Amino acid sequence: MADSAPIVPKHVGYIVDGNRRWAKAHGLPTYEGHLAGYNALKEVGLATLAAGVEYMSAYVFSTENWKRSADEVKKLMGLTLKVLGSDVPEFNKHNVRLKVIGSREGVDPKIIKAIEKAEAATAGNTGGEFALCFNYGGQREIVDAVKKLVQEGVSTDEITEESIARHLYAPEVPPIDMVVRTSGEQRLSNFMLWRSAYSEFLFLEKNWPEMTKDDVTAIIKEYAKRQRRFGS
Repeated sequence: MADSAPIVPKHVGYIVDGNRRWAKAHGLPTYEGHLAGYNALKEVGLATLAAGVEYMSAYVFSTENWKRSADEVKKLMGLTLKVLGSDVPEFNKHNVRLKVIGSREGVDPKIIKAIEKAEAATAGNTGGEFALCFNYGGQREIVDAVKKLVQEGVSTDEITEESIARHLYAPEVPPIDMVVRTSGEQRLSNFMLWRSAYSEFLFLEKNWPEMTKDDVTAIIKEYAKRQRRFGS
């Protein structure tokens, strides 16, 4: 009798944590940690989609990260621009859609333009969605969704879980099946609060730049062991 098909999550969300700690441990500037972190994200994200996962989301820059030093933020914005420009051919090569999820408020117009261009250039790809949560906060996302409903004239009696879900950033992105966080921390840190209501969680001790495609295999195997109950 043939083995049954492996259980693969539809959406894996990564809380990218430990870039700065990795850089410090290696005696490198903070920026080198973020660069190594992005290189790992590209490998892990593409491997996640190649394994059959339809949506991969990664928490790369939160609304709270603006509080970091001006120099670190400036370099992160520069890295973001570089990624949105130079890596589009690679996403197309792998047939992957790029999506940037988050508020556009306060974001440099050059970055917004680069986001729109990169999303448009990969919109027709069918091999999965590589979603970067940038200038993102889970609470802010829910507040913005409710504001949109109010602006549309929806009464409080008509506001439902379904209507809020339809007004989230990128509403086509489904709930997260497995949330993975690195660097040993065990908290959500405002990551996709609405979509993680019934998520499974996996916390890894390694810092994010140490992640490889081999970890993806282990994550999917771990997910297959879980018994999801959805409150039942």
